[in-house]
Amino acid sequence: MRRIALSLILLSAVSGTAMAQDKPSFLTSHDGDVMTSNLIGLDVYNRGGEDVGEIKDVIIDDKTTVRGVILSVGGFLGMGDHYVAIDPAALDVTHDDAKNEWRATLDATKDQLKAAPQFEYKAKQKS
Repeated sequence: MRRIALSLILLSAVSGTAMAQDKPSFLTSHDGDVMTSNLIGLDVYNRGGEDVGEIKDVIIDDKTTVRGVILSVGGFLGMGDHYVAIDPAALDVTHDDAKNEWRATLDATKDQLKAAPQFEYKAKQKS
């Protein structure tokens, strides 16, 4: 099983030559890269194996730095969702090659996440 720190994964996916330039830069993916499409919707578990939330979004600052990961905590079928922004370094993302599945782990309880400050989307952030 490969263990990958989310901050490094996402940072490598959007960093480097993505800054404004006269002409576009083109990239290729590397073995350790993870696409955000594999992360959005991924359930997040705590160290005790309890499902504590779901990855809903990623905050990218200045087009090159992953600043946060938005989790949905405590909702049911999209109702009553409590969104929290966490530091990407706090989230461990692993891939089980044998099962071909991703797993996200966070050292927090569901109650701690529910008590965390709510992340509010601003109008221009949501399409």
